[in-house]
Amino acid sequence: MAAIGTFVKREPVLLIASLAALVSCFFVTPDAAYLSYFDFRTLALLYCLMTVVVGLRQAGLFAHMAHVLCRRASSTRVMGILLVLLCFFSAMVITNDVALLTFVPFAVVVLGMAGREKDLIRVVVLQTAAANLGSMLTPVGNPQNLFLYSWYNLSVGDFLRVTLPVWALSLALVLAGCLLLPGAPIRVFLGQEPGIHRKELWLHLALFAVCLMVVLRLIPWPVMLAAVVLVLLIFDRKLLLKADFMLLLTFVAFFIFAGNLGRMETVASLLRRLLAGREYLTTVLTSQVISNVPAAVLLSGFTDRARELLLGVNVGGLGTPIASLASLISLKLYSHSEHARTGRFLLDFSAVNVILLVILSLAVAIL
Repeated sequence: MAAIGTFVKREPVLLIASLAALVSCFFVTPDAAYLSYFDFRTLALLYCLMTVVVGLRQAGLFAHMAHVLCRRASSTRVMGILLVLLCFFSAMVITNDVALLTFVPFAVVVLGMAGREKDLIRVVVLQTAAANLGSMLTPVGNPQNLFLYSWYNLSVGDFLRVTLPVWALSLALVLAGCLLLPGAPIRVFLGQEPGIHRKELWLHLALFAVCLMVVLRLIPWPVMLAAVVLVLLIFDRKLLLKADFMLLLTFVAFFIFAGNLGRMETVASLLRRLLAGREYLTTVLTSQVISNVPAAVLLSGFTDRARELLLGVNVGGLGTPIASLASLISLKLYSHSEHARTGRFLLDFSAVNVILLVILSLAVAIL
């Protein structure tokens, strides 16, 4: 029972998605058409990117980057800016959740060693917002981007024309938040610089390049999947089991649920009317309740307004802690730190997220 309870707490979105998919199957009898629900390209890309990024992390790349950038910080403000920008820019490539898993623990250690635990909440809150907003720019920045990029068959240029203006404003807002950090002097001895396993690094960089070739539609996804699986079977087969399979199963469940809703004409018609002219607002509000990844999968089948949906799921990652699953990672990591004040964290998190959500939503309306 304890194990079941732990799983329920850890994977509530997967459980809700699975239940929704199961219930929908009673209204649409499973048949051969179910296969058309799944975006196999997105699932394969997600799996390969997740395994390759874990490999890059194991190679020591991200720890090395953080160490090199932060060892010369002269004040709490400069340290905070570096820690936040690490999340913002790295999330564009390694996804928002991996950026937070990598750099939030580093922030906890560094600020703890410097005796600046009181600034940890503000730094982690800004790191979380930075990772969610920085990942907006690229198709590989987060799962919802990857899905929508494939679903609407966007080009890289089309994608960037939608995300770049809001991403640039997000960078300015995150930096403005960092400037509010205290300028108190800081001295931290980070120890010996972490090494990089160069052979492992080059191997995974090569595989990452293969994944990008699929994103750019230069090679078909089955070639990428075969290449990644074959190379890892030879050189590091344990990595094949280190992807986030719960996230992949969540996608599968929502594919089934959304596909079945699309075949229920009454429900599909209702959803289309609900979205018509209100795509951005509906997507933002839906993200607050079920998080932005499921919102992207659920709503994409009922509108062709790619711009509004893409911005809605990215800006909609702000707001409640469950609006983006990556935010829950930060909350969990912070709550396990020494002297954690979870209630205060949630207050600061809510204040920063609401302010950013309002400003960026106004910008979307103007643009």
